[in-house]
Amino acid sequence: MLGLFSLSLSSCLKDNSNNVQPPTALVTFYQASPDEPAMNLDFNSNQVNQNAIYYGDDIDYFRVYAGQRTVNLFYTNSMNTIATAPVTIVANSAYSLFLANTAAHPEIVLLTDTLNRPAAGNASVRLVNLSPDAPAVDLKVQDGSVLVSNRGFKGYSSFLPISGQTNYTFQILQTGTSNVLATLPNVAINSGFVYTILFQGLVNTTNSGDKLAANLITNAYFY
Repeated sequence: MLGLFSLSLSSCLKDNSNNVQPPTALVTFYQASPDEPAMNLDFNSNQVNQNAIYYGDDIDYFRVYAGQRTVNLFYTNSMNTIATAPVTIVANSAYSLFLANTAAHPEIVLLTDTLNRPAAGNASVRLVNLSPDAPAVDLKVQDGSVLVSNRGFKGYSSFLPISGQTNYTFQILQTGTSNVLATLPNVAINSGFVYTILFQGLVNTTNSGDKLAANLITNAYFY
C-alpha cells in the first residue's frame, strides 16, 4: 500500500551533501503464475524481496533506478532462472510488474500505473486479466453496470472512477455472457483509493489453489 503517492520522487534526489542521486521510479510486483514454486526477484542482480515469493504474493512499491534494467526471477531452492526480461524505467513514474502464465511458459508483464487522485467521494479501479487459458472477460458490478469489457489474457483497462465508501460485489464474466468466472464479494471501496482487480488462475487445473479467482490490490491512497 502506498500512501499519498503524488509522484514526488524528485524531492528525494539529493542527499545532505547536495550530491545528485540517480533518478528513481516505483515498482510493485505480483506473482500471478499459478503453478510456480517459491521464487526471488532481482533488478540488475539486486534482490528485492526478503522472504520467498509464492503464487498470490505481492511486494509493495519499491524504488528502482531509472533507465534500462533487467528483471530476473529465479527459484529460491536452486537459483535457476524462471524468467528474465529487459525493462525501461522512466524516472518519477510508477509501474506494476507481474509474473504471468504457467511454469511452462512464464512471462514478465510490466504496466505503467497512472496514479492520479480520484475526485472527491470517488475511488479508481482497473482490471488486469492474467488468466492464460480463460476466455476474454468483462468486469461488472453485481446487479449493476459493466465497468470494463472484452479483456483477454494480459489485457487491462485504465483506472476508472467509482463511488467510494461503498461495498461492492464485483464479478468477472465471460465477455458478452452471464457466465461468472470469478467473484469478489462485498469488498469495501474507500474514497481516495486506487485499486487493481486482478483476474488470475486457470480454467484447466485439478489443483484447487490454482482455480480462477479475482483479487483486489490497493495501489495507492490519497488523503
